[in-house]
Amino acid sequence: MTNNILQLFIEKGFLLDKDVLEFLNALDDGKVAGEILDKIAVVSQKKMITRQLIDENIEKIKPILFELDSEKKKLVDKYFINVNISVEVKKERFIDDLKIEDIQKNSFEDNKSRGSVKIISSSIGACKRIEVKDFVKHFRNRYLSLKKILQERPELDSLMSIDKISGGRNFSIIGIVSNKTVTKNGNIILEVEDLTGKAKLLISQNKEEVFAKSKEILLDDVIGFKCSGDSNFLFVNDFFYPDCFLKEKKRLSQEVYALFISDIHVGSNKFLANNFSKFIDWLNGVGCDAKQKEMLKKIRYLFVVGDTIDGVGVYPGQEKELAIKDIKKQYELLAAYYKKIPSYISIIQCAGQHDAVRVAEPQPPVGEDFGACLHEIDNLYLVSNPSFVEIGGGESEGFKILLYHGASMHGVISEIEELRLGKAHAHPAQVIKHLLLRRHLGPTHGITTYIPNSVADPLVIEHVPDIITTGDLHRTDIDVYNNVLIIANSCWQSITAFEEKVGNEPDPCKVPVLNLKTRALKILDFSDEQEDEPEDKILYGS
Repeated sequence: MTNNILQLFIEKGFLLDKDVLEFLNALDDGKVAGEILDKIAVVSQKKMITRQLIDENIEKIKPILFELDSEKKKLVDKYFINVNISVEVKKERFIDDLKIEDIQKNSFEDNKSRGSVKIISSSIGACKRIEVKDFVKHFRNRYLSLKKILQERPELDSLMSIDKISGGRNFSIIGIVSNKTVTKNGNIILEVEDLTGKAKLLISQNKEEVFAKSKEILLDDVIGFKCSGDSNFLFVNDFFYPDCFLKEKKRLSQEVYALFISDIHVGSNKFLANNFSKFIDWLNGVGCDAKQKEMLKKIRYLFVVGDTIDGVGVYPGQEKELAIKDIKKQYELLAAYYKKIPSYISIIQCAGQHDAVRVAEPQPPVGEDFGACLHEIDNLYLVSNPSFVEIGGGESEGFKILLYHGASMHGVISEIEELRLGKAHAHPAQVIKHLLLRRHLGPTHGITTYIPNSVADPLVIEHVPDIITTGDLHRTDIDVYNNVLIIANSCWQSITAFEEKVGNEPDPCKVPVLNLKTRALKILDFSDEQEDEPEDKILYGS
């Protein structure tokens, strides 16, 4: 097992010391070892996982480790003893180190307990040279993941691999689309392949419903086809995507609220600082009516879905549009805003293209190299883009939330006629539905910049979320798709020269507020149009 653990960590670009290796080897579970690696890496932002690193981060890592099953938990307990880390002693030390003003602040906040956050998936990605074989493994892993989902669809009967096709009627195949053309007669021909071979499929205009759906097929889509014909040519009778379905809508037993924002763009000269300050003041009870003050007491979560700062050098000539030209100072101002947010509110932040991380997805959490000030905030959880978290969990399952900033949405709009003609930049939820349908956040190669992963494609939507929340398009949009709640977020930046050029009109300063018990959702408006307290602009019952 030791060699497997070492290989896993080498592939992900991490190093282990002897103590940590012995602990992970004792777990005898490569999947769990990989999960622990990701959790520790998210918290510490270090590449060398050592005994001292665990000691320094025990308070942040401990809740994740102790969610293991009873047998593995015993190993964790044993490991802590072996390396002389006493969890109880560290708890006491943490309390002793609290400053008087912190205790007074907790008293002022009525000792509200902080919202629970479990990071299920926050991909880091390996730091290594990328080769052609990595792309091959990446697409193979994507195909296998989505094939497994499609195999559960009852509509796809008589499934077979492409190399087993010998002719006949009413059989099904699962393939990845490698080419799409339109014939002179207006029919559509697809070239698809699986791990055994390739096939050509014809979608005839005579099958009107199937033909209409086929216009939305993208390259690299993994689709299940109901076919007839032989190995030379197949005729498509119907086809199905992996798709996302939830049997029921999740609700918590207690009344708790979650807020959603994105695209703050701190540092830009278009940053709406007064409006954002108005929002922060509102969180502290300033400018609220009695009803809103009651709601404020129950807010436990704030999701910040990327582009928290404007960054430096993101695009040519950006320096002319920056009020703060030092990326660290941009994060320092962001941290100053975060520190004004009540400490009982858990802040979950992922990265975006403007943040100080790589552009290629999955984007890692903001690190200490530029965002050290963020790592000092106890109620802030820094996660990757995309990432998968659970909130409100306890005796029962909580809400599972997929955070994705949304870089691929521009490309999806360009490739799908319905979205392009429907001006979907103003209706982000329509784009997100297509991502959920395909169970993939960047379905076509080149539609977004990504790093191939030889273990698993991190942009595959492996598990169906209760909520998917995005940013990037700077407009609020709310919808429900197969019981999955879609929350596309507003921005805190006025219209830029680029947005004017492409005809995108932002809708800034809107904050969706979700009641996790009733699923009622309202949108607060902190724009300049509101003179006093923010208006409950939209009431949405999901």
